[in-house]
Amino acid sequence: MRISLCCLLVTLLWSSNNGGVDGFSPTVGVSSSLSSLSIPSKSTTPFTTTITGTSSSTQQNAIADLISSNEDLLPGITAINEMNDKLYTKLIPLRERPYFRLYSVDILASCEYMPQELFECYSETCEVYPVDEEEVPLEIIAADAKEFDFKIDGWARWDMPRVEDYYDTSMFPEDYTGYDGSEIWDFIHNRICFEGYGYNDDHWKADFNKAFSGLHSMVSAQIIMGIQDKIDSGEEFTEDEKKWGNPTEEFQRRLSPSGETPLALENLYFGFMLLLKAVSKSRCILLDDCEKGKIDPEAAAILRDILSNDELLALAKRSDKIGLTDPKECQIGIAYKRLHDHAVQEGAGEGQSSLWEARMRCRELLRVMNCVQCNKCRFHGKIAVMGLSTAFKILLGNDGEGMVQNDKLNDNEEIHRVELATMMTCLYKFSRTINFCKEQLALQEQRQ
Repeated sequence: MRISLCCLLVTLLWSSNNGGVDGFSPTVGVSSSLSSLSIPSKSTTPFTTTITGTSSSTQQNAIADLISSNEDLLPGITAINEMNDKLYTKLIPLRERPYFRLYSVDILASCEYMPQELFECYSETCEVYPVDEEEVPLEIIAADAKEFDFKIDGWARWDMPRVEDYYDTSMFPEDYTGYDGSEIWDFIHNRICFEGYGYNDDHWKADFNKAFSGLHSMVSAQIIMGIQDKIDSGEEFTEDEKKWGNPTEEFQRRLSPSGETPLALENLYFGFMLLLKAVSKSRCILLDDCEKGKIDPEAAAILRDILSNDELLALAKRSDKIGLTDPKECQIGIAYKRLHDHAVQEGAGEGQSSLWEARMRCRELLRVMNCVQCNKCRFHGKIAVMGLSTAFKILLGNDGEGMVQNDKLNDNEEIHRVELATMMTCLYKFSRTINFCKEQLALQEQRQ
């Protein structure tokens, strides 16, 4: 029987809410239990939000005002609310392709960060099982085997590939499992995030904390969606699952601006903006992989359409050409502008960048996933952490200037299949979550 140590960012049910999502201190954030991360649960129908009696633009502005009072972020939040439905719809078929759903993961790796009793999540919803070896395309096996190498001080380090350890996100999507990951979230917010930085401090460490708090928000939303899915399907809740059985109450508590973590949704959008920017910067790499046949033809066709025609990614890309000077102009690029400017300014002001600390903490965070005692959660947690870490790698590189210049990957740099696949999967997770949260805020307003 497989030890259930794997539910962090996917199923870490952010339950006890002492994990610190909206700020950087562990007590100011998102809920702290994990129970389902990102790949869609049972329904893949795009969430749409409608507020009776309002125009679309008025509606989106109203929702944006609920999410954030930050004048710099509001234009980007509004743009996301207006355009995300289309992106999400396109991402659904992409994540179903083998390139984006199959990952070799060490489910049995030991926890190295805290003492743990041997514990297994006895619910079947916690478990994942590897696919048959013949179901994994040879091209994926070959690519992963070839790209096993890593930089000692790189941004993240994926598990060593093993043909017998490939898992399928479509076979094991996120579910609400009842697993309590609060201990893991406490560790992340206390030890991985940077202490001593206020929410709006002009430093990349504050931006780092905000982005990974946004990841926590995404997980919280996935849990709430999982609760609703179980109710809709008529499934009975186990004793472990009953502690969080009301999705409306859980949204209000975990994510609502009037709940326990008032900045949770702002962080969610901040992280999504960084992912959008990273994907737009990676366009040249992804299209090159399509042309070289590294990505299967069906997935390549979907990906080309997303990269060439999506409005949100076009906005993110456009910010490269306007100097990132006006927040209202750059919209989606504002989160990247803050991160980039803070990272570059630190290096110029102090003579030496401390970005190595971010790389180290991303590596450690991926290893912390091995402490998640729920296999499905560990699986999805690793994917989400790797995806966001890859976004940081692309946007910042080693010196704050990033790995892609003038639509070309810098010399002596490379991006692996697992990095690109997890980043696009993470983009899907955030996109789906934002549609759900937008819907919940609209319903919340109607009830008031």
